[in-house]
Amino acid sequence: MLKYTIRRLLAAIPVLFGLSIILFAFVHLIPGDPCRSILGQHASVEACNRLRENLGLDDPLWLQYIHYLGKLLHLDFGASIINNKPFLTEFGVRFPATIELAVAAMIFAVALGIPLGRLAARHTQGLIDGSVTIISLFGVSIPVFVLALTLVYIFAVELRWLPTQGRIDPRAAVNLETPTGFMLIDTLLAGRPDLFVDALRHLVLPAIALGTIPLAIITRITRAAVLDVNNEDYVRTARAKGLKEKRVDSRHIMRNAWLPVVTVIGLQVGGLLAGAVLTETVFAWPGVGTLMVQGILARDFPLVQGCVLVIALSFVLINLAVDLLYGWLDPRIRYE
Repeated sequence: MLKYTIRRLLAAIPVLFGLSIILFAFVHLIPGDPCRSILGQHASVEACNRLRENLGLDDPLWLQYIHYLGKLLHLDFGASIINNKPFLTEFGVRFPATIELAVAAMIFAVALGIPLGRLAARHTQGLIDGSVTIISLFGVSIPVFVLALTLVYIFAVELRWLPTQGRIDPRAAVNLETPTGFMLIDTLLAGRPDLFVDALRHLVLPAIALGTIPLAIITRITRAAVLDVNNEDYVRTARAKGLKEKRVDSRHIMRNAWLPVVTVIGLQVGGLLAGAVLTETVFAWPGVGTLMVQGILARDFPLVQGCVLVIALSFVLINLAVDLLYGWLDPRIRYE
């Protein structure tokens, strides 16, 4: 397994290298001038030219990329053009918020998606199966920002049950220390159950909005995997031996249906990290998504490039973890 892991990590290097080239080219195609974002629209041409020279933006694009690649090889993702803060510092502050949101969304998706998929497969071609299929199609079809705004209108504006912005009430958390960056953990470490409940309430709507599409996909994949395994000979043999349906379901059906389900869960986890931009923007969630939007609007090239590369690396590592998990779920799989 160690050799397989090393090979996979080495294979990720050309992928990230190619991504860095494409990303660098596309980021520099964004219309607008970062110097104008820094100095303002009324800055003189001479001042803009001096700033472009100091930032190296007047060099040829290929030379800028070589400088950028040289920094990456030393794990230097650069600094923000706007505030000159190192990218890793900015990213380290925002990343826990995105992780917390993605984990909550995935818990919501898995906790509902797998039972709904199994329920639909158990009552295939029936009313329950049709209802679950319609719900899953609705979840896949509706855009994230439309669902997010709808949730805000219903549960925040009309019912006034849940808050709509941020991770916690800033008035109640004035002196709250956040050593880990994870608001739910920090409130418990501070011994403030009231703030924990408040942070949890702030998390509900964005987690539901972000987790709806993964919920629908996991439901469909679970249903298809269970139906596929349910028609195998060993399942019919187990039933013919007189085994209880609960044992057949847990030991024979779900044990063999886990592989496609785990695969799609891994892909959705990576997708949540990259796809939280709209959700974080609607709910003013201070995560990597809003950081990337700010970088795009300000033409902050190092910020955008760093966010995309780190998310891509996270995606590669998550898929590697899923592949390694196959060996535990199915002992027949060998990596060497």
